[in-house]
Amino acid sequence: MRTLRIRSFLLLCFFLLLLLPWIFYVTAYFLENQSLSFMHNRQQDKVLQSQLTDTIPFIEAGSAKWLDSEWQQQLHARLEHTKLDVALQSPSGQDMYRSNPERRGSLSSTERFYIMEDGQLLGKAIIYLPRSNQIPVISAIAGLMLAFFIIGFEMRRFLLKPLEGMSASARQIAAGDWDVTLPTSRMTEIAEVRDGFDVMVESIQASYRKQAELEEERRFVIAAVAHDLRTPLFALRGYLDGLEQGIARSPEKTAHYLAVCKEKSAQLDRLVEDLFTFTKMEYAETALKKDRADLSSVIRKSMDSVEPIARQKGIIFRSDLPEGCVVSGDAHLLERAINNLLDNAVRHSPSGGSIVIRCGKVDLKVTFAIRDTGPGFSKEELQRAFEPLYRGEASRNRSTGGSGLGLTISQRILRSHGGELAVSNHADGGTELTGWLPSEALEDERVVAPLQ
Repeated sequence: MRTLRIRSFLLLCFFLLLLLPWIFYVTAYFLENQSLSFMHNRQQDKVLQSQLTDTIPFIEAGSAKWLDSEWQQQLHARLEHTKLDVALQSPSGQDMYRSNPERRGSLSSTERFYIMEDGQLLGKAIIYLPRSNQIPVISAIAGLMLAFFIIGFEMRRFLLKPLEGMSASARQIAAGDWDVTLPTSRMTEIAEVRDGFDVMVESIQASYRKQAELEEERRFVIAAVAHDLRTPLFALRGYLDGLEQGIARSPEKTAHYLAVCKEKSAQLDRLVEDLFTFTKMEYAETALKKDRADLSSVIRKSMDSVEPIARQKGIIFRSDLPEGCVVSGDAHLLERAINNLLDNAVRHSPSGGSIVIRCGKVDLKVTFAIRDTGPGFSKEELQRAFEPLYRGEASRNRSTGGSGLGLTISQRILRSHGGELAVSNHADGGTELTGWLPSEALEDERVVAPLQ
C-alpha cells in the first residue's frame, strides 16, 4: 500500500481549499452570465453607473411629486430599461412608492440617499442594484464549506482514526489483552509509528512469555531443590536420631549408621556444589581464564577422581588419550565438566561394565567421546538430557539420578569455551557423550590422529 507524507497531504488540502471555491465561483458566474469573460462584468458596471447617474437627479428633482401618479409612471418608464428598483419613503420611513415590492431585505445591494431642503428632511430614496456577483460569491462560499468538509473527513480517515486505534490498542495492552489489531494508515509517518508499535508489541509479548517461562522454571527449580534437599536431610536426621537414642547398639550397626550419614552429607555437599556451579555459569559474567591446557591430561585427572567409585562397582576404563590435544581455557572448569560426564557414566553403568574414553583432533577442533555400557536414554530423555534438574526416572532417587545438573553444567562449560556437547545412544548399546573444543594453534604441535 502506497503511503503519503503528512506535509504532502497538507499541501493537497491547501490546494483543495483554493481550487474548489474558485471552481464553484466560475461555474456560477458562467451559469448566470453565459460567459467566462470578466470584461462583460466591467461593461455591466459602466452601464449601471450611467443608469444611476440618470436616475438619481430625476428622483431628487421630483421630490415634491413622489405621490403624483403621473410622475411615478415617468419614473417607472425610466426603470423599465434598467435592472434597478426604487423605493421612496417619507421622513418617518413609510413607503410612498416602490417599483418592485418583492425587492426587500438587507441582502440586496442598495444605494441610499436623503432629500433635504433648508435643513429639513423631505424623504428617503433607496435604489436596489442588480445582483451581479451575489450568486457566484455564495457559490464560492459553498465550495469553501465543501472543501472544509472533505478535508475534515479525510483527516479523520487518514490521521485521527489510526491514532485513536493505536491509543485504544495501547490501553488494551495495558489491560493485559495482547490480542490487538493495529489499524492501517495511508500516512507515511503514522504507518512508521504503527510498524514501530507493532514491533514493540511483539517484543513485549516475547518478553512476557519469557518472563512466564522463567517464573515457571523458577518454581520448578525451587520445588526440585526443596525435594532434593529434603530427602537426604530427612534420612540424615533419622539416622542421627537413631544414634542419639541408642538404637544402634552394636559397633557394626553404629558404623553402618555413620556410613549412611556420611553418604547423605556427601550427597548434600554435591548438590550444593552443583547448584553453586550452575548459578555461576548461568548468571556470573566473569571472564574465563585462557590458559594452555591438554585435554588428555584433564581427562586423566578426572578418571583418577572417579576411580574409587568405579572400582567399587567393578567398572573398568578403556581410554585412548594421545598427547597434543591442546586447548585454550580454564583447566579447572574443564576438569569439572569431564568429572560430571564420567560420574554420570559410572552411575549408569552396571556392575562389571566398562567405560570407553577417547580423545583426538580433527582440523581445528579437539574432540572427545565417553561411552558407557548402561541402558541408554529413552527418546524423551535424549531430548531433555541437558535440562536443569531433569533426571529421567519417575522416582527422584539420588543414588542413580544424581543432582540433575551435571550434564547441564558440562554443556554450559563447553559452550563458554566455544565448544559443544551432545548425547546419543551408541549402536552397540549404552550412552555416548561427544564433545569438542577449539584447539590452540601452535606451530610445533604435532598432528594427532582423529577419532575413529
